[in-house]
Amino acid sequence: MTQALRDALITTALRMSQLGLAPGTTGNVSVRTPRGFLVTPSGMAYDQLRPDDAVAITLDAGGAQVAPGQRAPSSEWQLHRDLYTARPDAQAIVHTHSLYCTTVACLRRPIPAIHYMVVHAGGDEVPCADYATFGTAELAAAVVRALGRGKACLMANHGMVALGDTLAAALQLASDVENLASQYWHAAQLGAPHVLPADELTRVRAQFAGYGQRRRPRG
Repeated sequence: MTQALRDALITTALRMSQLGLAPGTTGNVSVRTPRGFLVTPSGMAYDQLRPDDAVAITLDAGGAQVAPGQRAPSSEWQLHRDLYTARPDAQAIVHTHSLYCTTVACLRRPIPAIHYMVVHAGGDEVPCADYATFGTAELAAAVVRALGRGKACLMANHGMVALGDTLAAALQLASDVENLASQYWHAAQLGAPHVLPADELTRVRAQFAGYGQRRRPRG
């Protein structure tokens, strides 16, 4: 199982880079394991990563333990640790420095409900976490606080983070939120975008509850 997770982690990280969500060596990806989580290593080009480069971090009562002999973990490993601790439902995390999310985050604004797809992020807007220096416990705490029970948030003057029940879901949400940020930025060039009211977002959630294909009975 661990080898399959390593393979999936590296595949997801490479896809994140190919989508332009993490320029250079920015951003990071992790996936929960039975004993903790796997996270991408620090400062390595995504197209050079191999499954053995994934860093295993164990979570126990004594905190987080990185076994010797591994790559140095992402500088944001504390962010991943604290999110997994605070959110037992999260099975994967994608953190990006994508262009439009970072642009809006530099304004320290949330992404309002300018499009109904915002509900996929788990709330009526995509919130923006307070600023703190990258790689610190203060940043991890700010993100946990801003997320609440949501699935994605911006990080002031930094980027964004998305949670998912799979690596694919976390990456898809990161891409969706980047699209929302792009729509918000472009619409704001022409004026103040109209924001959908809370009651409409409630109707949207109900619509999505019945969205997609149903499994057909056999026979």
